[in-house]
Amino acid sequence: AEELKIIARHGVSVSNVDLKAATEKGIIVTHTPSANAEAVADFTIGLMLSIARHIPEAHASTIRGRWESRKFVGSDVNGKVLGIIGLGTIGTIVAKRVKGFNMRVIYYSRTRKRHLEEELGVEYVDLDTLLREADFVTLHVDLTEETRGMIGERELSLMKRTAYLINTARGPVVDEAALYKALKNCWIAGAAVDVYGVEPPGMDYPLFKLDNVVV
Repeated sequence: AEELKIIARHGVSVSNVDLKAATEKGIIVTHTPSANAEAVADFTIGLMLSIARHIPEAHASTIRGRWESRKFVGSDVNGKVLGIIGLGTIGTIVAKRVKGFNMRVIYYSRTRKRHLEEELGVEYVDLDTLLREADFVTLHVDLTEETRGMIGERELSLMKRTAYLINTARGPVVDEAALYKALKNCWIAGAAVDVYGVEPPGMDYPLFKLDNVVV
């Protein structure tokens, strides 16, 4: 693309752009970090409610003519602990949203955000503490060499058996084989994801075979 002058990425990340090649060709790379932040935060809350209250499964059951209300009681969100990994633009909005659920919010981020701790009433903890204490863990980090596979078998084993993982960040941030193992063996209660290692995922994607996941 010899005439290309600029690559403008709609979204928070430039992880799908070959920055080295762009730099070598003198191509400017930009992004729009706040363009869809509100929408992603809303969607994160939607996934949290969906996985906790089994809304997709209850819908599928009901339209098939079944009445299985006891099967889909689910878990409360009110008063629970939310662990946010990555308190950037989206993570901050999520923290504001869940105050309406009376949730205690803890967070882990590469840099501590003391001004947000005071403003939002959130608590900074290390990653292992967050995983051990949170009832819901939501990921809001970019994909870098540091974050690739940051949630693997060891990290999932630290979570409560009643906890849920939500990933609206980037697929490779979570080791998908480890997540499948954790869900299959009930190390955690469930997961909700809308990002994958390969997109779109094939019909043989392992998580599609499980009942305790919303995709």
